[in-house]
Amino acid sequence: MSDVVETTVRLVNLLTPGERRGREYAGEPTAQEIAAVLALAGSQYAEHLPDGAETAELRAVTGRLYAVFAAVDAGDLDRACATANEVMAGTRAVPVLSRHGSEPWHLHFHAPDAPWALSWGAAMSTSLATVLGNAAAERLGVCSAGRCDRVFADTSRNGTKRFCSTACQNRAKAAAFRARRREG
Repeated sequence: MSDVVETTVRLVNLLTPGERRGREYAGEPTAQEIAAVLALAGSQYAEHLPDGAETAELRAVTGRLYAVFAAVDAGDLDRACATANEVMAGTRAVPVLSRHGSEPWHLHFHAPDAPWALSWGAAMSTSLATVLGNAAAERLGVCSAGRCDRVFADTSRNGTKRFCSTACQNRAKAAAFRARRREG
């Protein structure tokens, strides 16, 4: 899976309120936390600190993208694809060859003059559409651990990932062990 898919997972988890690793999660990161995720992706926007309006706009997009993961997790590929299509249309995703300074030409999925949040929304929705359009679609999911609703893209060799993190996997295994001991 691409770096953009991994960045999508990170941004959806960062900006979506809910539960994370057994605790409530507000989904209100700082501009620095958002920039740090983009820096991991090697983004040209890594130095950009989004303002409140940009963060709100990106949060709206990631909320819709969360619905894509949830639909795949529920086995509703049709709904996942329809939602991805809606997000791509809303962000005006369109393939464009682009170049920054001395970098080689490369593919973007937003207009060169698109606002920051729409640029990321277009790239993220297109990356998920690429996954949805092939056999890897079932590798998108929502964490199976109790009190965690973070998303993941399974890049494991055997494609059996069910948790967003090792911490959630360990929590689920420990809870199952305790339940077996109580029953036994």
